[in-house]
Amino acid sequence: MSTAILTGTPVPGSPLEGDLRSLGFDVRTAPDAAAAVGLLAAVPPADRVALVDQRFVGHLHALRLALTDPRFPAAAVTGALTAQPEARAALSVALATVTNGTAANRTDAKADAAVRTGGAGLATGPGEPATRTASAELPLADRVGAALDADGTAVQHPELGSLVAAVPDGPAAREEALAAVAAVDDEAVRLRSAVKARDGFFTTFCISPYSRYVARWCARRGLTPNQVTTASLLTALVAAGCAATGTRGGYVAAGLLLLFSFVLDCTDGQLARYSLQYSTMGAWLDATFDRAKEYAYYAGLALGAARGGDDVWALALAAMVLQSVRHFVDFSFNEANADSTAATVNGKAVVGTPTTALSSRLDSVGWTVWVRRMIVLPIGERWAMIAVLTALTTPRIVFYALLAGCAFAACYTTAGRVLRSVTRKAVRTDRAAQALADLADTGPLAELVARAVRRPVRALPGVLPLLVALAGGAAAVGVAAFGPLDSPLLILGALVYVLTSGIAVAHRMGGPLDWLVPPVFRATEYGFLLVLAARADVPGALPAAFGLVAAVAYHHYDTVYRIRGGAGAPPRGLVRALGGHEGRTLLVAVLAALTTAESGLAPELTVIAVLVAVIALAESIRFWVSSGAPAVHDEGETA
Repeated sequence: MSTAILTGTPVPGSPLEGDLRSLGFDVRTAPDAAAAVGLLAAVPPADRVALVDQRFVGHLHALRLALTDPRFPAAAVTGALTAQPEARAALSVALATVTNGTAANRTDAKADAAVRTGGAGLATGPGEPATRTASAELPLADRVGAALDADGTAVQHPELGSLVAAVPDGPAAREEALAAVAAVDDEAVRLRSAVKARDGFFTTFCISPYSRYVARWCARRGLTPNQVTTASLLTALVAAGCAATGTRGGYVAAGLLLLFSFVLDCTDGQLARYSLQYSTMGAWLDATFDRAKEYAYYAGLALGAARGGDDVWALALAAMVLQSVRHFVDFSFNEANADSTAATVNGKAVVGTPTTALSSRLDSVGWTVWVRRMIVLPIGERWAMIAVLTALTTPRIVFYALLAGCAFAACYTTAGRVLRSVTRKAVRTDRAAQALADLADTGPLAELVARAVRRPVRALPGVLPLLVALAGGAAAVGVAAFGPLDSPLLILGALVYVLTSGIAVAHRMGGPLDWLVPPVFRATEYGFLLVLAARADVPGALPAAFGLVAAVAYHHYDTVYRIRGGAGAPPRGLVRALGGHEGRTLLVAVLAALTTAESGLAPELTVIAVLVAVIALAESIRFWVSSGAPAVHDEGETA
């Protein structure tokens, strides 16, 4: 439930009360601040509550942005303030303080930050001059918002752009404000803001110009972003089924349906921004379903090719491995640098690197921005390429193009991030180090090794643990690629990987290149399975390995989305139950070494895949359904 308390002087003929009711608020009126205190106390603690000045003039979408966005405990524009249940106690204290007149001195100091007003009381954009208004002259909502800020409760002030939010003082100022409202098309601004600010070329110019209208159509019919996300998943699964037919007609239908699935994929985010329907569950569904759609489509292509006598399961698995590892490079780099601070020399911050300077120069030229966004093959360009090639060529050609494009994109982005890391002098926080440790997905075996060698490892040079992880991964994958599969040598390679993995995570992961450790682990585990299944050369081994990598990747992506959503990493019990990356690698090595050519490796990999999927999915669904994480919306791939 939501309750709006109108304060200040009533304005005859004002549409404000109707606007608030259209936003879902139960409207009550307080003739003075003392009455507002009483009304606030009567509102149930679990309800959202808003304070709105009755003189407010502005666009409906300005009120919507300030009063209905679920992501922020408290938010405000000029003349309107809202607080969700978690900020209600602070709001009550701030309102009582302002009402008793004890907040005047503190709110004066916060007036400029809390409310930016022009001479007529119109909200201004960033960088425009602001006129100081005495605290006592501010609307009650603005004074309470300043008191909240002063007492340590962050109040979100949404960017309004050309939208108006004002509390005009007098008839002339009100007429000016009303004229400013009439001069801006509220709905056009709302539609534009529904589109993600930074997107790829294909999405920006080929999808968003019309998908925003699809989003509005959905909003007007009461559809939710989660329903659109689910429709996108179902469409992609049907596309994968069409591809699995192995016919030219099936491939054409698959390509068209994949493009339509992507339109819906863009629409769900635009619908969330258009109607401010952000949710933790929505973020998880949007991000997780993107991976499920793409990898299911790879499997559909592989099945279709097999119907035509062409076995491309190894290529399908390689594409999934490459794409997943590439994502983890992005995730790890971003987590490592999310809250890092510039290093200091002689008390001065060391800022800027040759890499960032070159990047800034390239971004100053319009066409280079779009080229750089396209060459990293983001989801829009990637799915468009897959769809077109599916319709016109064969699954083998689709995977060749996909592997070549993703390999180039991975080299480009990874090289740039490595250069930034080694040239930028930065201090990474304990939070970032813990995030990288969580992304590592270390199991009980590597934990034991880490405890045993922690003291000597901490004395090693910063880059050495990463090199040890690389060496261990290369040893495990190398033995799987070139050694005999039915010998203890395979198990020995996996044991070396267990040892080196423990050494790699035994020290604090705060070095400039430590963000590479989790992607190295992902590449090793997935690559080990790929090489082993390809060399086994028995029916069903590669599809089973595909399923196992998909199940494990789900667990790894889920870890990322929990961290990005502010909910922390999965419980250690889950990670230990799944064995960790090194434990699963050792288990597969033991099974492969003990498996005869006649029995094959497929049944064992299938059983492990099912167990991992059931355990990871059960815990993931339990967490996200009951999660108290902040409401967010996934903004898509960073690459």
